[in-house]
Amino acid sequence: MRASGEREEPTAGSASRRVVLKGAAATAGLAAAGIGTAPSASAAGGDRPESVTARLGGTSITLSVTHGRLRWSARRNGTTVIAASALGLRLEDGTVLGGDVRVIRERHRTRRTTWTPVYGRNATVTDHYREQRWDLRDRASGIRFGVQVRSYRTGVALRYLLLDQGTATIADELTTFVLPDGTTVYSARDENPYEPVAPGAIPVTGTSTTDNGPLTDLPLTATLSDGLIACVCEASRVNYPRLMLGSVPGEPNTLAAFLMEHTARGTGPVETTTTVTTPFATPWRAVVIGATHAELVDNAELVLDLAPPNALPDTSWIKPGKVFRCELSTAAGLEGVDFAVARGLEYIEYDAGWYGPEFSTPDATEPIAAIDLPSVISYATSQGIGVFLYVNRLALTDADSLFGLYKSWGVQGIKLGFINDGTRTMTDQIIDWARTAAKYELLIDMHDDVRPFGCERTYPNWISLEGVRGNEQFPTATHNVTLPFARNIGGPMDYTICYGQSRDKTTNAHQMAMAAVYYQPLNFLFWYDKPSKYNNPANWPGLPWFNAVPVTWDESRTLAGAIGEYIAVARRSGSDWYLGAMTDESSRTLSLPLSFLGSGTYTATVYADGTPGTSPYRTPVVVSTRTVTRDDTLDVAMAPAGGQAVVLRPS
Repeated sequence: MRASGEREEPTAGSASRRVVLKGAAATAGLAAAGIGTAPSASAAGGDRPESVTARLGGTSITLSVTHGRLRWSARRNGTTVIAASALGLRLEDGTVLGGDVRVIRERHRTRRTTWTPVYGRNATVTDHYREQRWDLRDRASGIRFGVQVRSYRTGVALRYLLLDQGTATIADELTTFVLPDGTTVYSARDENPYEPVAPGAIPVTGTSTTDNGPLTDLPLTATLSDGLIACVCEASRVNYPRLMLGSVPGEPNTLAAFLMEHTARGTGPVETTTTVTTPFATPWRAVVIGATHAELVDNAELVLDLAPPNALPDTSWIKPGKVFRCELSTAAGLEGVDFAVARGLEYIEYDAGWYGPEFSTPDATEPIAAIDLPSVISYATSQGIGVFLYVNRLALTDADSLFGLYKSWGVQGIKLGFINDGTRTMTDQIIDWARTAAKYELLIDMHDDVRPFGCERTYPNWISLEGVRGNEQFPTATHNVTLPFARNIGGPMDYTICYGQSRDKTTNAHQMAMAAVYYQPLNFLFWYDKPSKYNNPANWPGLPWFNAVPVTWDESRTLAGAIGEYIAVARRSGSDWYLGAMTDESSRTLSLPLSFLGSGTYTATVYADGTPGTSPYRTPVVVSTRTVTRDDTLDVAMAPAGGQAVVLRPS
């Protein structure tokens, strides 16, 4: 029986092949790869073009076949976001799916649902899209495959479907992203800072043991010349390698898909192909789109809409929260518990070294002599504080046994270090760790070069990940105000806020604002500090903000922003709003309407930059209060590399 809204329509097409190159040659270009813009010599002149478009709320994605070649494009309010770009897969035997096809069936549907995340930026999420799907046949091999595209108000997405029963070995993905003239992309690999470059000028990175070439990690943000902004992400990555994007020689506006063969830091076997059981759906390639930079930040839940739904029958034990890292002793752990209670934190953590030198100690079942772990866990539990333990990947040879042991100890979370994301094997391993941790009711935070793909919806105990140049490296204010529009679009990030650190290149108010601006449901605070630093709270006027600010939200609104320049976000928990604003190395004042507030009056407690000091860190935090309503506008003045944090509570 055919579903409503579906139709079958045969169409004509003709041939073209593309050889996808790997390693340093991964960006050899469409012309060298055999799919160019000119018709192939074998194209039948009588073939007619075919296209379908999914359109919703001014956003559209189009599939087309001309002379047998499969293409896609995307627009927002009539303006090009992605120009006509190649689609396809190359199999291990050289078969190219997408270069010579005919459409054998077309289906479409519209769907609108609402779902409730365990935690997130908003209490509910609307999943509303229009979908087009083409079932196709490769003329030369007879292989059936499909392309599924969706249009949301917040962006577009596409993925491939292998339809025949059996197995298939994928050698490469041929997806390209042709960007309009004048586009700038924000490129970053591993934990490097973002570099704004032309699409054809992504820096060459990598080593002899990693994927090498002009490659960038996702999420990748692009600013378009007409003011639009877009962020390329992936979602629902299962049984598949991680996606990177690369510049294409001779095609200055084109980025090409690159499926990782090495792990991100070059440890483990090289995997040049991926064998899957078919039917099989590849991960979604999502383009989150904003008509303004601020709107892009609010559209980030598109990645979650595309991810598989929650797989856990019981999530009542999953508690987001703020974390304090303790020094490696019993006394420090006990003191950390008291500090967590006093400062409104939910967890303490013992980081690398609690069971010995992490790269020479593969056994993470015995703490060092300086830590009486049972006593610390017992005391923490009695005070309502959970305990996280760090584990290097070398100690994860039997995760089921290890996680079961930690559960028996009363541990509530684990932080995995030096995780080597990238290959299909590592994708499977990462998901298995999340699944195993859930079995023992453990939260999980994965560190180093792990990149988001929406798995926190499927396994919400996977509460955070790194994959970012974090605050322990004391990056610039410009970097900090790039992240909300780039890395944080893809998913939560563990950024380690450093309040009151002399090595900060920003003001203390800038650090405070991060707690509202960044989405981080597991928020490590006071990263390099000891509790004794804050023995006199009067010296640290920002502490009440950190005491109160939540990590998960009922509602979020981005009020203003420009990538690499400034950002202002307001988030609601219950009836209270928390507003964070940050600027780059330029001082600026933002005038922010408070129309998002409810009726009545609110007391605004403002933590602002004082007179700039000799360095940003030395700029004091000045606290003031005022009464406001939704009819007011708040003028948010920020020093160079500064910020502002505001609590708005009903009077």
